[in-house]
Amino acid sequence: MTTLLHIDSSARAGRAGEHPHGSQSRRLTHAFVSRWLAARPGDEVVYRDLGAMPPRPVHHEWIPSAFTPEPQRTPDQRAALRESDAMVRELKAADVVVIGLPMYNYGMPAPLKAWVDAIVRIAMTFDYDPGRANPYVPLLADRPRRAVLLTARGSHGFDAGGAQAALNHADTLLRDVLGFVGITDVHTIAVEHTEEGGATLDASVSDALERIDALAGAWL
Repeated sequence: MTTLLHIDSSARAGRAGEHPHGSQSRRLTHAFVSRWLAARPGDEVVYRDLGAMPPRPVHHEWIPSAFTPEPQRTPDQRAALRESDAMVRELKAADVVVIGLPMYNYGMPAPLKAWVDAIVRIAMTFDYDPGRANPYVPLLADRPRRAVLLTARGSHGFDAGGAQAALNHADTLLRDVLGFVGITDVHTIAVEHTEEGGATLDASVSDALERIDALAGAWL
């Protein structure tokens, strides 16, 4: 059985195409997961809606707790890490990670950045070995894992080689973070022109849904 971790992070509650003012990124993640389950209904999907239930950002109790070895943590320190621990467990258990990533002001939404900060954990998702040329050791490279970043952008030209590629700090940063912890098979599929709308947006959505179908089919 394959485990999918399905993450949405849009502040919009509904899905575009079904709900007024719905989220394009939620539309894309739903399309990928639905395509997967149509072929493999017995697989497990773990869902986390960061937009509806944002994680608590890193705080002053969290930092010393995370850097204290687990056997030495106090009950209060364990409580401070409880949410982070749960998100790390979900990521470790996943074979396929499906992340809805709307671009907000050239970056990722704050709840998704809070998730990133919560899952980059020393001795859990990475380790540090000063004797190595690169001292950072990715701990999620222990077995194959894949990720797809399904992103929505108001403008266009943010992919590599595009006119606004240098301003893309959303999926580029998330790809780097996933690689840091050991998930390097990462694909990005984007809907652009969401601010423009009309036929240009419709064409972008159609292309993204076709690419999602092809990618899910290839992975299946």
